[in-house]
Amino acid sequence: MSTHALWWVTLGLGLIVAVAATTLLQLFLNQVKRVERASEAVWEAAKPVARNTATTWMLKQTTVRLDRLTEEALRHDALLASVQAEESV
Repeated sequence: MSTHALWWVTLGLGLIVAVAATTLLQLFLNQVKRVERASEAVWEAAKPVARNTATTWMLKQTTVRLDRLTEEALRHDALLASVQAEESV
């Protein structure tokens, strides 16, 4: 095989490799775009969850204050019951 023919074979193989590389890179780029779209969707879905759970640390304070409010309401109930009992005597 002559040198001229070897050059044409080399150029042909180079073209095949370039086309294959371009195709693979395009497939990779499409997958990256797909992953990016999916991650954006996850991010948008996570924002409301973050907003809804941002104040969960306050739940302990809520239960403590609710217990205090219940105790106070029971004191009021006991006081009113004793006043009503005195009035009916």
